[in-house]
Amino acid sequence: MTPAVTPRQGAHGARLLVIDEYGLVSHVHATALADLLHRGDLVVANDAATIPASLHGTHVPTGRPVEVRLAGRRSLSPGEVDRFITVVFGAGDYRTPTEHRPEPPQLKVGDHLSLGPLNASVVAVRGHRRLVELRFEHPAAVIWEGLARHGRPIQYAYVPEPLSIWDTWTSIANRPVAFEAPSAGFVLDWATLRAIRSRGAQFATITHAAGISSTGDAALDALLPFDEPYAIPRATASLIYQTKQRGGRVIAVGTTVVRALEHAAQSCAWVAPGEGIATQRITSESELRIVDRLVSGLHEAGSSHYELLRAFQHDDALERMTAEADRRNYRTHEFGDAVFISRAARATTASEDIRTIISALCPAM
Repeated sequence: MTPAVTPRQGAHGARLLVIDEYGLVSHVHATALADLLHRGDLVVANDAATIPASLHGTHVPTGRPVEVRLAGRRSLSPGEVDRFITVVFGAGDYRTPTEHRPEPPQLKVGDHLSLGPLNASVVAVRGHRRLVELRFEHPAAVIWEGLARHGRPIQYAYVPEPLSIWDTWTSIANRPVAFEAPSAGFVLDWATLRAIRSRGAQFATITHAAGISSTGDAALDALLPFDEPYAIPRATASLIYQTKQRGGRVIAVGTTVVRALEHAAQSCAWVAPGEGIATQRITSESELRIVDRLVSGLHEAGSSHYELLRAFQHDDALERMTAEADRRNYRTHEFGDAVFISRAARATTASEDIRTIISALCPAM
């Protein structure tokens, strides 16, 4: 598979690889996404807009250049932007693949960083020399202005031309909270949304602070995804409840939506509205309570995104997916083609029947 190298928004020019519940693979154009839906289905997408989360500056104690990539926070509140979990690189920029970027200087608690108009200090090192928590030494309004003026979108070497911030916004982008684009949402445009509704399906959104996809360091990548805050509107939670009660399917557009909805349903069989922090890693061992289908980008085996796909399908089906995508030269990464994955068919077990009974005791939306 070849990385997509130019920004894309909407379904035109993109392909969709389909894996049904029996693991069978087929191919359609991404504009046919709505044709895969049934009346009564619910499509849920992440409406987060991307912030300019790459900041270049100087490690003050040594005078050496650094790039700081914002990667996590504990709240979606616009007033709480003074602390971030960050990944720090040495000299250079996106034109050098992350795995070839030099290490930053040794970072210690108390070190100061000068990042354009913003000053920050290291308040914690999070188990890896490049993973640190930074505190910005400014009011929230000054931090937002500094990000807007000095920050750039996080970018990788396979995209040769510098990205503008609007290149990373989906058609439904709303609150600026994502560190990288919730890129599965690039398959959506207004024509697709009209087609979804014309099929008798419904559409709803959540907001999830999509994190970074890669650091170029195997030990650090093994920690992905980081904890990510999300917000689920009451109207969305209610639609999910109604859809499940009617026997409809919930289709998540993006792995961030899966993380948020499944985290929100951990204490009950239904999705609770409100804010939360997705802390779980979804793998083949995870039990999906809410999401029945997933629209996602194409990802390499071993990545956290690919591991999440294993919660939906058996490894042999995913291997066929990869082989077919390779054979037909599907494009990967955020501006590439997409897959539509159904949960693997399986027989209902006694324990599932028990969970169904228990779920009836949970408060309705």
